[in-house]
Amino acid sequence: MTLPFPLSDQSQQRLLNLERLRAQGVDPYPPRAQRSHTTAEAIRAFEAAPPTVTVTGRIVSVRAMGKATFAHLEDGSGRLQFYLRENVLGPARYAQFKDLDIGDFIQVTGPLFRTRTGEITVEAQDFRLLAKALHPLPEKWHGLRDVELRYRQRYADLIANAEVRQIFVTRARLITAVRRFLDERGFLEVETPILQPLYGGATARPFITYHQALDQDLYLRIAVELYLKRLIVGGFERVYEIGKDFRNEGIDIEHNPEFTMMECYQAYADYHDMMTLVEDLFGFVAETLNGVRRVTYQGQEIDLTPPWPRVPLRQAILDATGIDYEAYADRDSLRQVIDARGLTIPPQPTWAKLVDKLFGKYVRSRTIQPTFIVDYPLALSPLAKKKPDDPTHVERFQPIVVGLEMGNAFTELNDPLDQLARFADQARQRAAGDEEAQPLDEDFILALMYGMPPTGGLGIGIDRMVMLFTDQTSIREVILFPQLRTR
Repeated sequence: MTLPFPLSDQSQQRLLNLERLRAQGVDPYPPRAQRSHTTAEAIRAFEAAPPTVTVTGRIVSVRAMGKATFAHLEDGSGRLQFYLRENVLGPARYAQFKDLDIGDFIQVTGPLFRTRTGEITVEAQDFRLLAKALHPLPEKWHGLRDVELRYRQRYADLIANAEVRQIFVTRARLITAVRRFLDERGFLEVETPILQPLYGGATARPFITYHQALDQDLYLRIAVELYLKRLIVGGFERVYEIGKDFRNEGIDIEHNPEFTMMECYQAYADYHDMMTLVEDLFGFVAETLNGVRRVTYQGQEIDLTPPWPRVPLRQAILDATGIDYEAYADRDSLRQVIDARGLTIPPQPTWAKLVDKLFGKYVRSRTIQPTFIVDYPLALSPLAKKKPDDPTHVERFQPIVVGLEMGNAFTELNDPLDQLARFADQARQRAAGDEEAQPLDEDFILALMYGMPPTGGLGIGIDRMVMLFTDQTSIREVILFPQLRTR
């Protein structure tokens, strides 16, 4: 069979080894394996009473010395040495091991002993090939460092770099901790549609697909917000969902078009309650992962202990740029003062987008310790409730840590007529050139007309949270298979 890609000399040699093994009646890909101990269990068992074990794993080193060979295998729990001797296995069987390669999966059976150098080792009385590796391990097991290749061949990255495997172990533990935190506080985990007839709940461009049987376009969800709030209308008081969202946007160190979000909604709560929830959530995760409410990120200690500072967006932008956006009520006047101050903000279709870009470049990126940026302009927040003492702003906050937006939260808008007016304003923004403005969701308006109690809502970006707790500066490092341009 002709392979769809060229083979290296090493791979060609491995194919020859494969053919020799098959000629000797060896099945290089048997359907089953036996294992009595993981490598870690075998090492622990030796300390109690040295047993005979059957261990399995990938061959990661071989040191042949004539009629004896030392080698190491590695499984998911660690690494263990094994020792083969010709006078134990017999000449033919011992010679067969020479057709195995680093990277092959093997099963080894024998008693444990400690070598003169003190290393616990299996004396192989038998071995069995479990899976032949036809491609050599990355850079002969010295590590895979080409960043693009690491992302394109994550399987090779995981083989070569133990620290990368640990990132994803931490990610799994983090998600488990988030789920446990919410479950213990009475939140119900639910599932809402990924394919939606109308997208909404965030400011973003959607991916569009087509359903043949329904003869209509559908959208990959950009958020789960509007569906979860329908559930609050329906009588659930605390709900959450952890799942994938999709946004048809650029790719950079903070953004991937497919990403993981946690959104939760709590009836009879407001954005102050959600701030407390965020502080408690991050503290709970930190203590679960690290034992303390602190984490080191890029050499700097980040203290997650509450309370986090609460800084109004208007004040934060004023302090950072000298611009009070309330003094410039339209796009052109705000644009003029931005240019006059020599600030490098690219052209934007609306006043709200200019404010958002000022925040992102001159406030968010410079906010390192945990901080809540609170009280956003109405035009930036079509789903949040107005502040009673200032109807030009809404009860919204974003938790910022190490320069990253970790999430977004509101006191949720539950007035259906106000929500309808906000959707109409979004339509005007779309007409003005904002492709990310939200469409009118008539069914959501209908749901609100049945009545939704005062509600606090929160969305947390799981990927960015993992970046914080694994000390990574790129979102691609915490997503197993990030999106890449096809070669």
